[in-house]
Amino acid sequence: MIPLLSKTLTIPSLPLRCSTRLILTPNSLFTRFTSTPAPTETRPMSSDSTPRVFQLKLDPLTGNSEWVIIEDGNKEEEETFKSSSNALLATTSYLDMLNDDTRNRAFREAIDKTITKPCHVLDIGAGTGLLSMMAARAMGTCDDSKKGMVTACESYLPMVKLMRKVLNLNGMGKNVKIFNKRSDELQVGVDIPSRADVLVSEILDSELLGEGLIPTLQHAHDMLRVDNPLTVPYRATTYGQLVESTFLWKLHDLSNNEEEASDSIRLAPAGLDTILHVKAKQHPMHCDAISKEINLLSEPFKIFEFDFWKRPDSQRDSKLLIKATNDGRIHAVVSWWILQLDSEGTIFYSTAPRWITSPIATHTGNWCDHWKQCVWFIPGEGIPISKGEEVHLHAVHSDTSVSYNLATQATDIRECDSIAGDSLLTLSPERIAIYGDRKWRSCMSTALKNLLQARVHPLCVVADDSVFLSLLVAHLSKTSNVIALFPGLRERGVQYLKAVADANGITADHIEVFQKKKYLTLNDTKQKKVDLLIGEPYYYGNNGMLPWQNFRFWKERTMLDSVLAEDVLVMPCKAMLKACAMSLPDLWKSHRCLSKIEDFDHSIVNSTLGACGDLPPPLEGPLLPFFIWQCGETKELSETFTIMEFDFSKSIGPCYGKAQVEFTEQGMCHGFVLWIDWVMDAKNSVVLTTGPDERYWKQGVKLLSQPVAVGGRGLGTGYCCSTLIEAFFDPSSGELIVKHVWS
Repeated sequence: MIPLLSKTLTIPSLPLRCSTRLILTPNSLFTRFTSTPAPTETRPMSSDSTPRVFQLKLDPLTGNSEWVIIEDGNKEEEETFKSSSNALLATTSYLDMLNDDTRNRAFREAIDKTITKPCHVLDIGAGTGLLSMMAARAMGTCDDSKKGMVTACESYLPMVKLMRKVLNLNGMGKNVKIFNKRSDELQVGVDIPSRADVLVSEILDSELLGEGLIPTLQHAHDMLRVDNPLTVPYRATTYGQLVESTFLWKLHDLSNNEEEASDSIRLAPAGLDTILHVKAKQHPMHCDAISKEINLLSEPFKIFEFDFWKRPDSQRDSKLLIKATNDGRIHAVVSWWILQLDSEGTIFYSTAPRWITSPIATHTGNWCDHWKQCVWFIPGEGIPISKGEEVHLHAVHSDTSVSYNLATQATDIRECDSIAGDSLLTLSPERIAIYGDRKWRSCMSTALKNLLQARVHPLCVVADDSVFLSLLVAHLSKTSNVIALFPGLRERGVQYLKAVADANGITADHIEVFQKKKYLTLNDTKQKKVDLLIGEPYYYGNNGMLPWQNFRFWKERTMLDSVLAEDVLVMPCKAMLKACAMSLPDLWKSHRCLSKIEDFDHSIVNSTLGACGDLPPPLEGPLLPFFIWQCGETKELSETFTIMEFDFSKSIGPCYGKAQVEFTEQGMCHGFVLWIDWVMDAKNSVVLTTGPDERYWKQGVKLLSQPVAVGGRGLGTGYCCSTLIEAFFDPSSGELIVKHVWS
C-alpha cells in the first residue's frame, strides 16, 4: 500500500538516478529502489517489457551491499529470492494493518455505502487487494454489475505477486485488473479505458502525508478521475496538542542535558549546540505509553483538513492562537489524524491518543503499530507558559510532511527548519537521549579509564560510529593516538570532529578518521599495533535493527586481527544474550495469522508476511525489533535469564546456548523478548543493558505460534511451569535462530 515509491520498468544500460527507501528486516537491510532514466535518456520503455525492480541487500555484519533484481514471471529467480523477499515483507506494516479489525470494518462499511451502482473503481496502493475485493463485491450486488470494473494499482512487485494469490484464492482474479505500476504511470486510453468514477486508497502513514498522499491525489485528480468523483476515504483532519514531558525533552535537547555529565565532554558545545541534533520532523511514537508522564498544556486543536475528492495543494499554512490550559513548559506538539470515510460523516477512524474523548475519536481498545501519534520537538528547553497565556502556532505542510513554529508574547518564533551546514550530524531521538544520559556516559567513562590505566602511549581504534568515544579517549589520554573508523559517518564524522575538537580541548591531530574503504593495515598505523579497540557499539543508520546486529563490532574486530597487538584490550570485551518470557497480548494480536478479513480469505499470506500462529512446520514467525515499552499491554512472566555469551577477545564464530526458564508469574505467555547486555570490561564491573526497561534501545521479539498459560509450580494441570530455550548464532549472516521446548 505504498504508491509512488517503487517503480517497475525495463532497465536500460544507461546511467540511472535513484531514490531509495530503507526497509529493515531481521537478517538484512533492503532498500526499495526507484529507477528512472537519467536526464539525458530519451529512449522510451518497451510496452511488452518484463516488470523489474531492484532491491539493495545489505549485510549488517559488514556493511557490504549488493543489488538483487526481481522480475515478474521468472520462476528460477523467484525461488532463489523467496526467503529474502519473505523476510522483507515480514517487517513491513501489512500484517499489522490487516489485523486491524476497526480499520477493515470502517473501509468495508464506507465502500458498501459509497458504491451503489456499476462504475469504474481505482484502488491506488492496493497491497493484498483487500479494498479492491470490497469494491468488486459491492458492485456485485448492483444491477448490471458487469458494466463495472476495478483497477488495482500496486508499485511493489513482491506485493503484486502476493495480491494475485489472494485474488485467486477468493475467486476474484477476473474481477480485479492489476497494474504493477505507480499510479502516476497509469494512462487513460492505454492502461485503463476511462477515468475512474470512484477512488479507494489507503496510502497513509502516521503523519498522514509521508507515503505521498498529496502528489498521488494531485495526479489522480488531473489524469485518472472523473470530475467530482466519489472517494473512500472522503476526508482527513489533523489535530495537535501542546504537551510538557521530560522524557520527550531528553529525546532531542542534547546541549542542555549533557551539562549534567561529569566527563567534561561536550558533543554539542556552547555556540555549536545545533551541530548534533534530531531531524526537524514529526516522529511517530505510541504516546499512550507515556501518558502518565505528559502534562497537557492545551485543548486539542485542528491543524489541516484534506478532502480526498478535491485536488490538494502542495503547500498550505495554518496560523492558530492557542490558549494554555495549564502552567508548564512546551516541549512538544503531539499530533494525530481522524479519517472520515463516508461523505455523510458517519464512519470514522482515528489515531488519537486514548486521552482524547471526542465523540468521533472513538477507541476500540485495539493496539496497532502501523499508525501511531506523531511528536514534533520544540527546540532547546522548550517554551515556558502560564495557564491562560496564548501561544502563536504556525503550521506548514509540504507534499510529504508537516512542520511547526511556536511563539508566545515573551518568546521569539522557534524556527523549525533544519539548520544547514557541513558540520551538522542528524541522529535519531534515542541516540540523542543516550548521548545526553548521565548514567550511560559515566559507565562509558569508567570503563575507558580502567582500560587506559594499563596503557601509556596507546594506539586506540574506535571501530564504530561513536563520536562520543572518539572524543572521550582523546580527552582522557593526552598521549594516545586515536583512529576513528566511522564506517557509517565517514566524511560527516570528519567534519563534526573538526568543528568540536577545539571546544573540547583536543588538538586537530589527536584524532584521525580513517577514510579508506578497505580495512586498516599496518601501513596505515605506521607499523604500530593497535593497543585498544573500542566501540559502544553503535553504527549509524542501524536504528531499527535487531540488538545482535550490532555484532558488526565483532566482525570488525576479526577483520582487524592482523593489526591488533597480542595484548590488545577490547571494549566491550563480551556480550550476553539475555531474555525474558513475557505476556504481549497486543503485539501478538497484531501479528497473528490471518484467516478471513471481512469475509475475504487471507490465509495464503501468513508465511510471507511473518505471521505468528498455526504455520505449517518447519515455518516459524521471525524475530522482529520493537521498543517493548511501546507495545501496549506487557507483563514479565519470568526472571531475566542468559542464553549465551559472545567473547570479543576471539574471532567471530558460530555460537550456541541454552537456558531452562522457570515461570515466576501466572499469565498467558505470548513470546520471548531478547536483548544484548554489553560487558565493557573483563572484571564485569561495567555492564550496559539494552533490556525492556531501557527505552532508548529496541529489543528482539520472538512471538509464539499460540499463547501458552504459564505459572509457577503448584498451580496444577493446564499451566506450563518451565521451558527450554535454545539459540544459535550464524556468523556468516548475523542471524540468530531461537527455539523452545515446553515442559
